[in-house]
Amino acid sequence: LTWGGRRLIHYYQNKLKLALIGQSLFGQEVYTNLRKQGHKVVGVFTVPDKDGKADPLGEYLFAEKDGTPVFKFPRWRVKGKPIPEVVEAYKAVGAELNVMPFCSQFIPMNVIDHPKHDRACVCVCVCVVSRTLIHGDKKAGFSVFWADDGLDTGPILLQRECDVEPNDTVDTLYNRFLFPEGIKAMVESVQLIADGKAARVPQSEEGASYEGIQKKSNCRPAQAIHNWIRGHDKVPGAWTVIDGQTVTLYGSSMLGGSVPAGQPLQIEGASQPGLVSKNGLVLFGSDDKALLVKNLQFEDGKMIPASKYFSSGESSSVELTDDEKKMAEDIRMIWRGILSNVPAIEDTTDFFKSGAASMDVVRLVEEVKQRCGGVQLQNEDVYMATTFQDFIQMFVRRLRGEDQEEELVIDYVSQKVNNMTVKMPYQCFIDGKFEDADNGKACDTINPADGSAICKVAYASVGDVDRAVAAAKEAFENGPWGKMNPRDRGSLLYRLADLMEEHQEELATIESIDSGAVYTLALKTHVGMSIQTFRYFAGWCDKIQVGGHVFPSFLLLCGSVCAIVIPWNYPLMMLAWKSAACLAAGNTLVLKPAQVTPLTALKFAELTVKAGIPKGVINIVPGSGGLVGQRLSEHPDVRKLGFTGSTPIGKQIMKSCAVSNLKKVSLELGGKSPLIIFSDCDMDKAVRMGMSSVFFNKGENCIAAGRLFVEESIHDEYISRVVEEIKKMKIGDPLDRSTDHGPQNHKAHLDKLVEYCEVGVKEGATLVYGGKQVDRPGFFMEPTVFTDVEDHMFIAKEESFGPVMVVSKFKNGDVDGVLQRANDTEFGLASGVFTRDISKAMYVSERLEAGTVFINTYNKTDVASPFGGFKQSGFGKDLGEDALMEYLRTKAVTVEY
Repeated sequence: LTWGGRRLIHYYQNKLKLALIGQSLFGQEVYTNLRKQGHKVVGVFTVPDKDGKADPLGEYLFAEKDGTPVFKFPRWRVKGKPIPEVVEAYKAVGAELNVMPFCSQFIPMNVIDHPKHDRACVCVCVCVVSRTLIHGDKKAGFSVFWADDGLDTGPILLQRECDVEPNDTVDTLYNRFLFPEGIKAMVESVQLIADGKAARVPQSEEGASYEGIQKKSNCRPAQAIHNWIRGHDKVPGAWTVIDGQTVTLYGSSMLGGSVPAGQPLQIEGASQPGLVSKNGLVLFGSDDKALLVKNLQFEDGKMIPASKYFSSGESSSVELTDDEKKMAEDIRMIWRGILSNVPAIEDTTDFFKSGAASMDVVRLVEEVKQRCGGVQLQNEDVYMATTFQDFIQMFVRRLRGEDQEEELVIDYVSQKVNNMTVKMPYQCFIDGKFEDADNGKACDTINPADGSAICKVAYASVGDVDRAVAAAKEAFENGPWGKMNPRDRGSLLYRLADLMEEHQEELATIESIDSGAVYTLALKTHVGMSIQTFRYFAGWCDKIQVGGHVFPSFLLLCGSVCAIVIPWNYPLMMLAWKSAACLAAGNTLVLKPAQVTPLTALKFAELTVKAGIPKGVINIVPGSGGLVGQRLSEHPDVRKLGFTGSTPIGKQIMKSCAVSNLKKVSLELGGKSPLIIFSDCDMDKAVRMGMSSVFFNKGENCIAAGRLFVEESIHDEYISRVVEEIKKMKIGDPLDRSTDHGPQNHKAHLDKLVEYCEVGVKEGATLVYGGKQVDRPGFFMEPTVFTDVEDHMFIAKEESFGPVMVVSKFKNGDVDGVLQRANDTEFGLASGVFTRDISKAMYVSERLEAGTVFINTYNKTDVASPFGGFKQSGFGKDLGEDALMEYLRTKAVTVEY
């Protein structure tokens, strides 16, 4: 920017006449925004057409036909001297201020000086950003300069900076920060000058410009190599020599944890050979640490995934459907619009050899996204498929989702069980990839049916949690998920539910061997209700609104990055109850499964990729609650946490969420649910449902009836019939279809149940049946019945979370008395009543202090019915429309115009 020295007579309240000297989409956006601010652009000076193609700034002005004069001078000076006719053409427009967005030409000082006698220039210099990355700086930024004869060494007008992420490149910094903030800064600078408020902060010439980029040795520490590669990504590119040819390296990231297996590849000057792995090319630094390179580009311009180095020519072509052929012709028209200098777009037309530049890549990606069903492409996709026919093949594979499935690399643990081979991922799932924990730690997950180890599962560290949250934040703020049409988001969730249904037998088998759930129950409830939950919330995606209320301003519903911590009793179903609502509301998430039951969550992660859920939207970090759960509850970038588990842990989580950043919290905690059985009940049903209320899922059920109150006149008959039915129950292998009662989830829980029963006996309750571990391998507990339980006893007040029926009798007809006893608990998750008298049932249900009341039934939950507790059973709802609001924030927007 250059400006005159004496005070201006401002036009239209401090608006200026501007000459814009620059190019590119950046220049186009600056031009547009300056005009919106009321400034008048009296002339635009940009670069000449190249190969018949106009620069985006010149092309935009030609299309707009808004009367702004456009000049396309190839140069402003010859042999160091200004070209008179060029300078005169510039002076003729009468500019009061020069604005130079992305100016690649050397502008003579008499042009910079012309408007008056002071000067300013904004310089958003990619090479300076390259140096920032190469040096490993933690901050990047740009400055707006008052110009001098060094162009960028004059006094500073304003500066902007941003944090540099570990794997940032020039592209990511430019797109995330330099492009949008540079435009704002230029417009702000113009207005500051117009208002006479522009600053002048002297700077030293030292460091104001950058040194030329020089060749560096490959034999350096891994972090330095990583910085060197990302600092040159995409232009000019960091290169090395492989098999005698120059190869440019793109997409570098530091490799944490173990180094993947791969085929050795000699790298000239490297400390040791690289490895071509399924994930990319592994390079080693002089410190033996490793980094991963995603893409390679050869001297002919062809780019390939580094993982395909030894097999880059083996892919077969796909045959297009009629609809895909129509899309291909639409894309041909997009190519024709960009490559206007090319007479016809043939299958062999090369995008870059036809004159396309880096900004054309951005335009191609965005136009394809806009006109072809929102298919998500990345810039590097264009570099990997430079001819039209290759681009169409790549596009169709992406459209079909074939490339996503191919890209997902999973190291399975396979096991032949339940007449099938189940394939179980065992690593952390972060940013769309399975990977070992940063510290390399893993722990056994145990089959409770026999106590054997199923496999070792990654044991996530704090660093893994931080990476998962960063991935979720990136996906929320910059990924397609939050910007996606809600109906399209719903379609992906429907697809995910379909995939879960396709894999339901495998999921149920994994759930059974990992948690001890009886297979038939796992298939129907653990997995079946999970599928229903995702379908239910998929239908909500395009129907979310603020309750139909009328407001004087309009309301927006906003999401965020969420954390979900789930228990071990229903591993997949608890995941579904929380994450389906969370995702339907447009959030991204990091989920911690229970340490003892992580396997179905990791299998679920695999299915999310196959469903097309974008990377970073869902992240799964197995590990301990004290480390992973605690870090999630205190992480500053997590804005909502949903937890199901014990009341003491829920209190600790709530405290951490409050102290850290006042996160929104929903808690589904402990219970001691009362079930009242009146003498006028249907006895057969009361016995059957009463047993289910206690023994369903081995008693590992958050809404289990923790205490039964049976009316005195039927008490003895009721107990006798319950014991008779227990004796018919088959205890054994949960995969056996005839098994009624499987093992408890893990050894520590079994030990607590045995101790719980011992306390009950010591306190004087009558042990009618069970109370011991079953004499067989595995963690099996006998179904247990206690009677004569008095209100002060430990087992009357505390939850067993196991197959222990705790029964107290109440006097005939004493409705209010039994209600008072039923409500005499700090918990309020669920409750139930059995009676044929509907008036009595409604009277009792109104007065029971619980979030759910069952009448003449039990355990009948529905995905459309809100679920949650009162008192120390927590707050917030899972399921139903109410659950959506747990994962949304309401913003009121008032507009005056």
